[in-house]
Amino acid sequence: SSVKNLPLKKRLCFLLKLVCLVSSVLVFCEFFIYYVVIFQCRWPEVKGGADVGQKETSTSVLKAIVLADTHLLGEIKGHWLDKLRREWQMERSFQTALWLLQPDLVFVLGDVFDEGKWSSPQAWADDVRRFRKMFRYPASTELVVVAGNHDVGFHYEMTAYKVNRFEKVFNFTSGKLIARKGINFVLVNSVAMEGDGCALCRSSEAKLAALSHKLNCSQQRPNHSDTRCSDVEKLPASAPILLQHYPLYRKSDAECSGEDSAPPEEKNIPFKEKYDVLSREASQKLLWWFHPRLVLSGHTHSACEVLHAGNVPEISVPSFSWRNRNNPSFIMASVTPTDFSLQKCFLPSESRVFAIYCAAGALLLILILAHFQLLTPPFYFAQRLISKHKA
Repeated sequence: SSVKNLPLKKRLCFLLKLVCLVSSVLVFCEFFIYYVVIFQCRWPEVKGGADVGQKETSTSVLKAIVLADTHLLGEIKGHWLDKLRREWQMERSFQTALWLLQPDLVFVLGDVFDEGKWSSPQAWADDVRRFRKMFRYPASTELVVVAGNHDVGFHYEMTAYKVNRFEKVFNFTSGKLIARKGINFVLVNSVAMEGDGCALCRSSEAKLAALSHKLNCSQQRPNHSDTRCSDVEKLPASAPILLQHYPLYRKSDAECSGEDSAPPEEKNIPFKEKYDVLSREASQKLLWWFHPRLVLSGHTHSACEVLHAGNVPEISVPSFSWRNRNNPSFIMASVTPTDFSLQKCFLPSESRVFAIYCAAGALLLILILAHFQLLTPPFYFAQRLISKHKA
């Protein structure tokens, strides 16, 4: 009866306040929080300019964002609500990062899709459409995508059809070189580095070997004579950066550290060659062919930094999807032909967003109870307890 007697104007005013509170929390958690978090990320400074002894300028530094394992859900295993939530999170993060950071290049290190290895032509077309909507980019930015095992299948599932449709959509080929601002980036289809002589593996390795020869000639390595390099196209004389999905061989993640490394219970689990990481043989081939100054990989969904052959750093980039981890991130790389510097940019933690929603829900409940006088004031409750005790 007390509720009915409330003036209509007062009830409408209270309802408006509740709507404003709910809307504010929703807009902050689903939109503005990405700006608040990513705004704190800064491009790392790099020492070396375009030429040795020349002062570095902003135009000589290439700015690249590196992310991995988006795993867009498919029609078989993906629930519509899970799709809606995860894709909105990744779209807002990516679009906010592009707007705030304005990179020259964006690299996606494989496993773009979760079901590319078995999706039908219709499902594949739908997945591609959704990816292009989420990861749209301006003309000033270039997007480069590398194949992963969920895109074309593990080696035993990989077929020419799956590889060709991926290459057609993303203009990707194993052994492809991207040279920007005098910097060489080498793209590797690590799924084809099985080493068993399959047709796709042979083709991929042949392209990589040919590209290795060109790069070594351009860098004038001692074992490449002038006669062997006389007819070879000259490329920028810069040690390349390797981009691939599988990490190079390592025993496990036991030596990895950081808040986004693998959980403690998983770190000591040995990696399986050709499944979790490349084989020893394939890893040695890539290191010997290209002598890279940096290797960037994905696949494990967790961060790790290791040194190969004593001087080649490899960074495993964590998953970009909240479905795979509570604290996704991406790498910000400032690169010149002679140097590079990396910085990690974390995205909003899902646990923090959930805590904000819970706190807002509790506050909303308290306001409703207080408004309708259903919340007993503490002093009145204590007075009733004392009266009962005396009685």
